[in-house]
Amino acid sequence: MILIRHGQSEFNAHHDRTGRDPGIPDPRLTSLGRRQVTDAATRLKDHPTPLKRVLTSPYTRAIETAEIVARILDLPIEVEPLVHERAFYQCDIGSPRSHLAQTWPALAFEHLPEKWWPDLDETHEQVEERCVNFQARAAAMPDWPHVVVASHWAFILQLTGHSAQNAELVPFDPTRPRRVSKTG
Repeated sequence: MILIRHGQSEFNAHHDRTGRDPGIPDPRLTSLGRRQVTDAATRLKDHPTPLKRVLTSPYTRAIETAEIVARILDLPIEVEPLVHERAFYQCDIGSPRSHLAQTWPALAFEHLPEKWWPDLDETHEQVEERCVNFQARAAAMPDWPHVVVASHWAFILQLTGHSAQNAELVPFDPTRPRRVSKTG
């Protein structure tokens, strides 16, 4: 399984310059973010294991990342809410299911509630619970070595212990035990 952190978002561009939350709910990718993901997806063309599908967080920046990967690799996309970002900043306020379904009519969102994201005080323990649930679900997927997952910094960090850069590719074997951090 390959995890990919979404490319640079409008939030990332502002926060990296100022250190402040710009207050942008569910931001889109920047042009740099799209180039970052295009470069990463192009590298995946040479991946030794054939890739068969993309799972994505329901946040816009992750769906846009998944779209680029899917287009370049000719893969289907599935929405997986367990891999969403830790809800902390304004960018972690998602778009309602009905808006997502209207924006991306080819994707299935029926399994999401209208407001699928948590409040902005999601705890370390809550993220850990999602990581445990995702790992169990991923380990049960017969095709897990052939899956790309478009996700986010805090989720990837908690799942793997690795602080991923925008559009970084992170290998993940869901059948191996994780080292769990006790701090948030």
